[in-house]
Amino acid sequence: MKLTVPFYLHKAGAGFPSPATDYIEEDIDLNLHLIKNVPATFVIRVQGKSMTDVGVNDGDILVVDKSLKPRNFSTVIANIHDELVVKSFVKEGNKQFLTSGSKNFEDRILINEEDDIFIWGVVTYVIHSVY
Repeated sequence: MKLTVPFYLHKAGAGFPSPATDYIEEDIDLNLHLIKNVPATFVIRVQGKSMTDVGVNDGDILVVDKSLKPRNFSTVIANIHDELVVKSFVKEGNKQFLTSGSKNFEDRILINEEDDIFIWGVVTYVIHSVY
């Protein structure tokens, strides 16, 4: 599905106000900006508040790429015993963990081949309402 919205030529400053115009440059396809690998990408809605420390809120929509390998502290969608969850990926030495992203990592879940735990995809964008 192609989704286009108006794209304004002028940038919105985050500092002092500047004069703005209503000039629209062209429509912009959000798929081109949010999705790099179409066949490996999906979106999923967050349910719960355990990831607010890393900017993922209850009700947010996540854009997830299954083709990416997670980097240390990436936000990921993981399959834990057939349940999809949002977690932070942490690597320490040769061990890999999932955590809620809090600073203390008290809720670590060790990723190992014997358990039914694996990374489903890496979160590339978080979409949430600010209104």
